[in-house]
Amino acid sequence: MKLFDDLQRRGLIAQMTHPEEIEALLNKDSGTFYMGFDATASSLHVGHFLVLTVIRRMQLAGQKPILLLGTGTTMVGDPSGRTDMRKMLTVEEINHNADMFVEQMGRIVDLDNAVIVRNGDWLLKLNYLELLRDVGVHFSVNRMLSAECFKSRMETGLSFIEFNYMIMQSYDFLYLYRKYGCKLQLGGNDQWSNIISGADLVRRVDGGEAYGLTFTLLETKDGRKMGKTAKGAVWLDADKTTPYEFFQYWRNVDDAEVINCLKLLTFLPIGEIEGMEKWQGSELNKAKEILAFELTKSVHGKEEADKALGAAKALFAAGGGSDGNMPSTTLETGDFADGAVNIVDLLIKAKLAPSKGEARRLIQQNGITVDFGEGFQSISDLNLTIRHDDIKNGCFVIKKGKKVFHKIFV
Repeated sequence: MKLFDDLQRRGLIAQMTHPEEIEALLNKDSGTFYMGFDATASSLHVGHFLVLTVIRRMQLAGQKPILLLGTGTTMVGDPSGRTDMRKMLTVEEINHNADMFVEQMGRIVDLDNAVIVRNGDWLLKLNYLELLRDVGVHFSVNRMLSAECFKSRMETGLSFIEFNYMIMQSYDFLYLYRKYGCKLQLGGNDQWSNIISGADLVRRVDGGEAYGLTFTLLETKDGRKMGKTAKGAVWLDADKTTPYEFFQYWRNVDDAEVINCLKLLTFLPIGEIEGMEKWQGSELNKAKEILAFELTKSVHGKEEADKALGAAKALFAAGGGSDGNMPSTTLETGDFADGAVNIVDLLIKAKLAPSKGEARRLIQQNGITVDFGEGFQSISDLNLTIRHDDIKNGCFVIKKGKKVFHKIFV
């Protein structure tokens, strides 16, 4: 199957500037495109994972990506999808985050067949007045304000620095067009306004061919963003989201989402996935297991995926046993005041609850059970203290809800 047809059949394509031209570009066995990644955190998350898998698909079809690290644009901050201004980061923080991105990208994308650039290398050298005269003159304020990324912020407040973001990203496209002959920018669908502005700038300034293509955002059928847990985002960094937690997130997706996730995120043949669309009941659980294993393997490697799968099966077989690959927290002597630790404080320490209020709510709603080696027992006492001397074999297991297990070592 040709690349363009495969992307469409999987439901990956959201919007295009020039469908016929883009189809021709993608179906060539060679070509160049670019995608940008602002370095706003020290790890990529599952939203980035979707576009990284697209990049890999395109590489396998003969296309060469330019991976643009936004070391310049991150200093301004993209207002898209935000209700407030992003936190200002230092140059050192931004460059550190970009370094981490490259390491994580290398697990999914073939970096030997990619060009890696940092837009800080050219944006930080720009003369502001020259930029206004050469680039800013091509932007209509009225048109910019009609873009969703700005329009949604007019009530809560849009800073002038953020207003410059679209111009800077558009300039990136012009720069890469001139240096690498790049005619195509890709991105998530929330980047549509920025992408079409960049393509328009290339055409206005250099009279060149420039196109934009956006991909489906990772959302549930009712429009909610996927990739969030009680602890926050699902990260690609194993120190932020362990391979086991990453596996469990995908193992526990809603029945209605599993087939779509297989299409969007895995490299399984589309025909094989479409054959799963009629699966129900226990077969859907098998599909979730396949999804979780394939994605964990892509991000963390087969060894970690095998461990996570083994841990999940051990927990299922034992009704919540204590497999060694389960996420864990170690309590030190100092955590035990007078030889005991309060259950509310323990839930926060283990990051099973973000606050004391949420920890109390979980307990009051019978959402916490504990296994000290004799089976799980429900916890209802907010003042329960667990004594150091009562813990057998140096560990026990806490279960939150039906699916989250956490081992406590002492």
